Amino acid sequence: MNTSVGNTARLLGAGLRALLVLTLVCGVIYPLAVMGIGQGLFNHQANGSEITSNGKVVGSELIGQRYDLPLKKGEETPAPDLKWFQPRPSNGLGTNTVNTQYRLILSGATNRAGDNEELIQWVKDAKAAVIKDNSVDGYKVKPSDVPPDAVTSSGSGLDPAISPEYADIQVHRVAELNNLDVAQVQKLVNDHTDGRILGFIGEPRVNVLELNIALKALEKG
Repeated sequence: MNTSVGNTARLLGAGLRALLVLTLVCGVIYPLAVMGIGQGLFNHQANGSEITSNGKVVGSELIGQRYDLPLKKGEETPAPDLKWFQPRPSNGLGTNTVNTQYRLILSGATNRAGDNEELIQWVKDAKAAVIKDNSVDGYKVKPSDVPPDAVTSSGSGLDPAISPEYADIQVHRVAELNNLDVAQVQKLVNDHTDGRILGFIGEPRVNVLELNIALKALEKG
């Protein structure tokens, strides 16, 4: 009996020591080491890849934002503010409770098949809106000019970037509504177009938030 109690005590003691060591290593030392490496070597990414404008955080490089007009009485969905470059379509909007001025796109895909009638109608409606909104005096958007990302949301609905092709067809509209020269606005798009990662991963892209910040600065200048 005494031997049994002694063995149990030793096992409990060993288990307790293992728990304390693992808690210290996995719960304290490892998290602090990872945090230290992140803050030391990847400070920008570790803190949310924040984008600032005039000294204030206005968003993240990794999360898309909407640019809409204030919601009018009777409207369920606000109309886009066409003076700004528009992002990809999103599946809905939510409010960030930490900063109520920052509108978050709700994450999630539609999960509809390519032959789903509702999805097909969404794409057709979005394409018609893109053509209508971006056709201005002296510039007509053709159906063949509309890229896929202009009429479809990303899998997460949080994509912060659009294709250079989608940015290009918005240039004339943005220039006209902001009383700017088309060449000036096109240069903004060109300057904010990022190539493929490492030259071969992904596709060229334009971060919409960064582009609109540059547009605002150009408008003021």
